[in-house]
Amino acid sequence: MTRSFGDEVASRVGITAEPEILELDLCPDDRFVVLASDGVWEFLSNEDIAKIVMPYFECKNAEKAAEAVVRESYLKWKQEEDDIIDDITCVIIFLDVKMPQQEPNIHLLEQTV
Repeated sequence: MTRSFGDEVASRVGITAEPEILELDLCPDDRFVVLASDGVWEFLSNEDIAKIVMPYFECKNAEKAAEAVVRESYLKWKQEEDDIIDDITCVIIFLDVKMPQQEPNIHLLEQTV
């Protein structure tokens, strides 16, 4: 298990500051990447998270998707361990999202000439 730097007490029970790294090849069907702390993964499965994130992917709102994952993790944590809630962190990256075309900024173009 990985943890923050300098946690000497935790290092005595096998927790390290060395990150766990998993390398995967993306495929055309992949829609998003979720980077989250154990406070998320302990209470939500991959399938749970996909169900939470997908509606936000469809409306192109990664920030709200991350908020929804954190909120659901918090609620599950409260159900199971009412007294302590710790380290619920989530970052979501949407892949290959086509944003609406924006007109070029003429003033910015003039500055580059």
